[in-house]
Amino acid sequence: MHKDSAEISSGKKLPLVEQFFTVQGEGFHTGKAAYFIRLGGCDIACAWCDTRFSWNPELFPAVETDEIIRNAIASGTDSVVVTGGEPLMWNLDYLCKGLKSKKISTFIETCGAYPLSGKWDWICLSPKENMLPTNEILKSAHELKVVIENSEDFNRAEMYKKLVSSKCKLFLQPEWSRFNSLIPEIVDYVKKNKSWRISLQAHKYMHIP
Repeated sequence: MHKDSAEISSGKKLPLVEQFFTVQGEGFHTGKAAYFIRLGGCDIACAWCDTRFSWNPELFPAVETDEIIRNAIASGTDSVVVTGGEPLMWNLDYLCKGLKSKKISTFIETCGAYPLSGKWDWICLSPKENMLPTNEILKSAHELKVVIENSEDFNRAEMYKKLVSSKCKLFLQPEWSRFNSLIPEIVDYVKKNKSWRISLQAHKYMHIP
């Protein structure tokens, strides 16, 4: 937890890592302009994580949520993606209420292991092996994005497919550092299992955040 957890339990402050206006690089909304809010804190510690710098929330200030909202509005965006770390470690009700009052769509990317807070137009569930998603988020997810690090992850992806809604969009994403070795296998898998699509980290090819 954050050292200022008493102040942020209401959601009126959040441990802010960074915020920036860019283009979404993964999953269903790839290519769409969006304002990203990255929050600190994650206790899952995936070996392949590319945002390890965000894991320790103590390293980041508890910022007034109203200030975060003002910055998003000033960017001119029509949608906000809340990510981490693991953003659902924190109460996101106040953040979503403020954004929605300005008709800004709210997206979240989460491993799903924590209780759902906030009101979301799009929930991207990216489950991790160490902590299982809650039933609420499994049923609420609009998008299931499973990172493929090895062949066993295909079985894990199929397990989650059975647990999410039939309307949930299904994506397999190669772990970035092993892309060249994994992508032929993923392509072959998607050709044989047509309910899945491939998600690429397009922002890394575009050299943008």
